[in-house]
Amino acid sequence: MQKKNVWVHNHLLLLLLLFLLFITTHTNGTTINIPIGVILDTESMVGKITSTCISMALQDFYREHTNFTTTIVPNFRDSKQDNVQAASAAIDLLKNRQVIAILGPMKSSQADFVIEIGNKSKVPIISPATTPSLSPDHNPYFIRSAHNSSSNVEPIAQFIKSFSWKQVVFVYEDGDYGTSFVPYLSDAMLMIGAKVMYRTIVSPSASDVWILKELYKLKTMQTRVFVVHTLPALASRFFKKVNEAGMMEKGYVWIITEVATSQLHTLDVDSMQGVIGVKSYIPRSDRLISFEKRWKTRFRSQNPEVDITTPDMFGIWVYDTVFALATAFEKVASDQINTTFQRETEASTSMTDLDAIGTSEMGPKLLPWIRNLRFEGLSDDFHIIDGQLQSSVYQIVNIIGKGEKPIGFWTPGNGISKTLNLTTNQQSKDKLGAITWPGDTHIIPKGWEIPTSDENKLRVGVPAKGGFVQFIDASFDPQTKKVVATGFCVDVFKAVVDALPYAVRSEFIPFITPDGKRPAGSYNDLVYEIFRGTYDAVVGDITILANRSEYVDFTLPYTEAGVSMIVPITVDERKSAWIFTRPLERDLWIMTGAFFIYTGVVVWILEHRVNEEFRGPPHQQVGTIFWFSFSTLVFAHKEKLISNLSRFVVAVWVFVVLVLTSSYTASLTSMLTVQQLQPTYTDIHQIMRNGESVGYQDGSFVAGMLKEMGFHPSQLKNYSTFEEYDNALQNGSKNGGVSAIMDELPYIRVFLAKYCDKYTMTGPTYNTAGFGFAFPIGSPLVPDVSRAVLQVTEEQMRNISNQWFGGGAGCDEQKGAKVTSDSLTLDSFKGPFLIAGLSSTSALIIYLFTFLYENRDKLVSEGSISQKLAAIAKTFNDESTKTSEVVDINKSPAISAYHQEAVVFSHDEGGSSATEPGTPLASL
Repeated sequence: MQKKNVWVHNHLLLLLLLFLLFITTHTNGTTINIPIGVILDTESMVGKITSTCISMALQDFYREHTNFTTTIVPNFRDSKQDNVQAASAAIDLLKNRQVIAILGPMKSSQADFVIEIGNKSKVPIISPATTPSLSPDHNPYFIRSAHNSSSNVEPIAQFIKSFSWKQVVFVYEDGDYGTSFVPYLSDAMLMIGAKVMYRTIVSPSASDVWILKELYKLKTMQTRVFVVHTLPALASRFFKKVNEAGMMEKGYVWIITEVATSQLHTLDVDSMQGVIGVKSYIPRSDRLISFEKRWKTRFRSQNPEVDITTPDMFGIWVYDTVFALATAFEKVASDQINTTFQRETEASTSMTDLDAIGTSEMGPKLLPWIRNLRFEGLSDDFHIIDGQLQSSVYQIVNIIGKGEKPIGFWTPGNGISKTLNLTTNQQSKDKLGAITWPGDTHIIPKGWEIPTSDENKLRVGVPAKGGFVQFIDASFDPQTKKVVATGFCVDVFKAVVDALPYAVRSEFIPFITPDGKRPAGSYNDLVYEIFRGTYDAVVGDITILANRSEYVDFTLPYTEAGVSMIVPITVDERKSAWIFTRPLERDLWIMTGAFFIYTGVVVWILEHRVNEEFRGPPHQQVGTIFWFSFSTLVFAHKEKLISNLSRFVVAVWVFVVLVLTSSYTASLTSMLTVQQLQPTYTDIHQIMRNGESVGYQDGSFVAGMLKEMGFHPSQLKNYSTFEEYDNALQNGSKNGGVSAIMDELPYIRVFLAKYCDKYTMTGPTYNTAGFGFAFPIGSPLVPDVSRAVLQVTEEQMRNISNQWFGGGAGCDEQKGAKVTSDSLTLDSFKGPFLIAGLSSTSALIIYLFTFLYENRDKLVSEGSISQKLAAIAKTFNDESTKTSEVVDINKSPAISAYHQEAVVFSHDEGGSSATEPGTPLASL
């Protein structure tokens, strides 16, 4: 009661001072008193700070503007921290005082009621309520004199991103203030690739016991990054319980939003050491420093029992709001607007208080002046657009000792930075000041950790297999009744866990049916159990596949990748009578023979009319074609070529033959001099075409892979041990076995180490990603385990492999060897054949065009097509008489006869050696 009297006394003194100020500053003119309402929680710290800021703003403004004709007269009301009381105070101010505008209330829950009243009465409600759901766009008479709380989501998100934290827990206050903030934070986390793993709603009326119980539940989770969005009163209670729960220790990250950060003076900061806060940045100007000194004196005189030295940002914004409102009143008053309210009907006993208020005539005129304004105020750039105070710079602070320590800034253009002078985006934790984290440590928290208590062990699923125990085997210890997992995969996993920078406790759970007698499903089923929440991880010979990665996240692989084929080795064929045919595959033999014949035919066509050696009876010409073509194989052709086109064709073909013979000789030499491990098959598709069977490991994805290749299910057989592999391959498809085994490379290596003298790996290797450990999607363990896998692979993998698979002596060369067909294939000689084919065909086309052009008279002559073709064929078969063609003159019968006659004439009886004059040369 005494505090109440003091508060009333202080405000009476304030009114008296304002009255004296009006008398002294307006003695030469008439002023208009404009009543406004002020709704505060007068007993709260925020209310006291705001009250002092309002009174100082009015005093400072009218001291600077002595010529103004309007004067604001404040009417204070106490909301008593109650929503209904705040609404009642607003009605009282509007009905009985007919205020033109209302400052407040401060809380969003109270402002929600008052804003509706302002919309109905057309009275501007100027409130620092930060709740996003209270939108000035939907409430035309609401002016938010503070930043929308959704605007500080981006600085928080960028701070989390700078430390690469991927998971957060959101703690928020029950009610519109907290729930309306959730969608904005969730969207911001999504944009940076982080995830809100859990949400805790805390009621302002929640008991300390309930809060403590909820904190213990959060403690059992992996996530250690918490974003707290509550009002100061609840935040103070909450963090006291955080300390009590042991969650303000090393490894934890606590981030509070703007409202709580800006009112640290109302909180118990001793329980918040190391907490990160985000708040709007107000530059430290000379004017602000001077105001704070005067404010401190005024506030202590009014509240001697409170030890606060500076106003918060809400008080500074209220100070600037009063300046803006007083300026707007002066501009509107020039229109001589009536400050009274207009009622549609006369008051009656049946009317409610809202009906009795009516609507303000001045409100609609005042609204444009205060919904959009900008000036340099105490808070620097005080800028309101469409009823919303604009934000630009946020400050990130670290709560240390009794106050806060600035560590960085956030701006829309530069993101997070240590200072405001940067011109480029600096999204790195190195661009922040030194941070003292909870637990009084400077070590950056990981953001998550695996709880190490027995009740929070990592549940690791393992396959239950009857064979291939070198890789994974799980059994129950009859004495301890615990699962014992052994094998290569288990040892790798244990080595990886030991390499992690923190302790991870785990227990192995076999994937078996309830009766414990057989596997509960395939490997795909086992992986899917992670998605269902049965396991926290799966360890074993689990291959990384695309369809599996839709449900889980895999670590980096820790084995070699690929699927290949095992087949029996055939007998050495070096003594075979037909080994000379093996250097070339059948297709290459056929193509080579075809080109021999084609080249011979082309050369015959080009030489037939000009070369006697390519003429004669038909059977002789056919023999010439084959003889000339195949004799090039050993470069033994003796026929002399006359046509330049045929010379070009043969030159190119001889080059191709040289390549073929050299390759054939090298391949045959290798076959005859080196021991060959010849596979029975080198092509899986050949087995499929022959209708033979192929084996695979039971439960493996290889079965689906073989079906996609085209194998019928009846051709596929599954096996569970290496011994079954051996028996099936020995029997073969004809005796109930298989012709080949398809499996992954790690299994093949182990199998060949044991049976290297009987089988070999052959055919192409089909790509896979290898074995990996599976975790739930988004698990923070995945990146750390992947890094540990790399470390183990480099340092320990050889020792682990030797332990389970042996070093191997005598089979080293073969067990890792992959045998493929050693015959030369057609694909290797496509280039030379293409060159030879183009050369021969081009020469043939040129010759045919030339021949047809020279005999075009026959083509255009009268007669049927058959007659024309017969004439062309006859011409082609006739010997060429072109003078340009080369002919041995000494072999010409006509010239020989001439020479004989000349000899006779040169020895006639008269001794004359000359012919008779006038004897024509043609008669000789």
